[in-house]
Amino acid sequence: MKIFIVFLLFITIAQAQNKTFSEAALNEKFLSENNTEITFSEILQQYKGKTVFIDIWASWCKDCIVGMPKVQKLREENPEVVFLFLSLDKETESWKHGIEKYGVVGENYFIPAGWKGDFCSSIELDWIPRYMIVNPEGNISLYKAIETNDENLLKELK
Repeated sequence: MKIFIVFLLFITIAQAQNKTFSEAALNEKFLSENNTEITFSEILQQYKGKTVFIDIWASWCKDCIVGMPKVQKLREENPEVVFLFLSLDKETESWKHGIEKYGVVGENYFIPAGWKGDFCSSIELDWIPRYMIVNPEGNISLYKAIETNDENLLKELK
């Protein structure tokens, strides 16, 4: 009976996983590496029709830094996937320094509103690094992973 209840709970949680971003999240403004404001919606529009791997990270986050070489390896193994790095650094200088220091190759944006902004709130961000996958149709196919070897994450990249 306990196994059945756990199974039902798992199914319920899996089905509750968001498949789209909220309107508020899509309208939140991020900064590009050249300090241009751009909405999250505009960022996603650039990559319409492609699989997008989202890595929410910060240069002060030990787990993010440890995971970065693994993410870069995934990027090399999946050249058709767009790797989108969204930074929760407190300042743009720290973010830009982190990109260079840790060799963050991909599309890089800064989240000025931080953890309490609409984007992070809407995805119930509780830990970084946080990995998400957006499929070519623009839907979230993987809502949450915190390890690069997550079975579901690897499955979505294939």
